[in-house]
Amino acid sequence: MPPVLVLVIILAFAAIIALSAYVIYRFLRPRLKEEIPSEQQIVEEEINRVLEDVEDEKTKKEIINYKQDD
Repeated sequence: MPPVLVLVIILAFAAIIALSAYVIYRFLRPRLKEEIPSEQQIVEEEINRVLEDVEDEKTKKEIINYKQDD
């Protein structure tokens, strides 16, 4: 087999892989955009994850008193 033919076969195989990857990407991209949450949802989820409710009564009273002092 001549080396030029081997090179053409390898390039054709790589082109088929690249083309199939591009087609798959184009079909999946609209679905991926639908699943991305809005920035507002991301912020709310992050705030809920970081902030915790105060369960201790003494601490709650201190927080209320601090807010009233300002």
